[in-house]
Amino acid sequence: MQQGCDILAEKRGALGLLTLNRPQALNALTTDMVAAMAASLAEWAADPEIRAVAVQGMGPRAFCAGGDIRMVRQSVLAGDGAGAQFLEQEYRLNAQIGAYPKPYIALMHGFVLGGGAGVSVHGCLRLADTDLSFAMPETGIGFIPDIGSSYFLSRCPGQLGLYLGLTGARIGASDALAAGLVDKIMARGDFAPLLDRLANGEEPGAVADGFARKPPAGELLRRRCIDTAFAAPSVEAILERLDRDGSDFARAAAEMLRARSPTSLKLVLRLLHGARGQSLKACLAMEYRLAMRVIESHDFREGVRAALVDKDRKPRWRPASLAAVPQQDIDAAFAPLARELFDD
Repeated sequence: MQQGCDILAEKRGALGLLTLNRPQALNALTTDMVAAMAASLAEWAADPEIRAVAVQGMGPRAFCAGGDIRMVRQSVLAGDGAGAQFLEQEYRLNAQIGAYPKPYIALMHGFVLGGGAGVSVHGCLRLADTDLSFAMPETGIGFIPDIGSSYFLSRCPGQLGLYLGLTGARIGASDALAAGLVDKIMARGDFAPLLDRLANGEEPGAVADGFARKPPAGELLRRRCIDTAFAAPSVEAILERLDRDGSDFARAAAEMLRARSPTSLKLVLRLLHGARGQSLKACLAMEYRLAMRVIESHDFREGVRAALVDKDRKPRWRPASLAAVPQQDIDAAFAPLARELFDD
């Protein structure tokens, strides 16, 4: 077993196993962790003894609570470029996982937020414990759902992906299954015997079938107001439809939207519309353009301050309203960069 950079990488017979080993930080990804994962995946892709790769998170509370966004903010304030470099390496890892030549199995439990989705949802087999709590909460910190999320959110049934990407709402295992973000539900206590059978070279899908449990029905697909409201052509129109609906669920969704960065909301609506039918690499490239610009913005610095630094939960967005967000700023954020993500 190789140990370092908060990643445990080990070969178990026919299995390459990655363990996110930073439980005190809910296994949030750092630059070193991303680099270690990418290196192990490259090595195992070329190793004929390895038939499949699995990734799991250490500790009881989380598979992975995202990337080190606080570091990104600090880097922007310092002007050292480390935050931008982290995001670039993270997105390249997401692409590597999405195109991996061997089965990549994610064992998901507890919190799976932001970057945690990037190292799990792009795998070919996503297995979730019943305690899963999944979210893409970036609009609440003045950022955008990244890590290739525009690829998988734009492919959710109906308008569910827009609901998740704009509001940042958390969902459980049943709704994640219904949304196509996980493939099977199983007990976390079955992760270890499943890994043992993968180490013996058994076929991953067949092994997972043996441990799968039937979950209760999800709730979100029953919410007709999601498809009705989030099909509107603008964030303002979405809010109008939610307000007209008037149900408790619609009011809660509207309240979440009104607490988010207005600029982020407008960027995300266009991002998810533009991602439809695009490849994962194309979605990551589009997200990279936005991220490189958004991390330099007031709303990102302010959103991370309010959520993760001072923790007062009272961000002061600028502009403070949807109507005040200049359309030219939204257009400019999507323009090509001098150096694109996959220009090498």
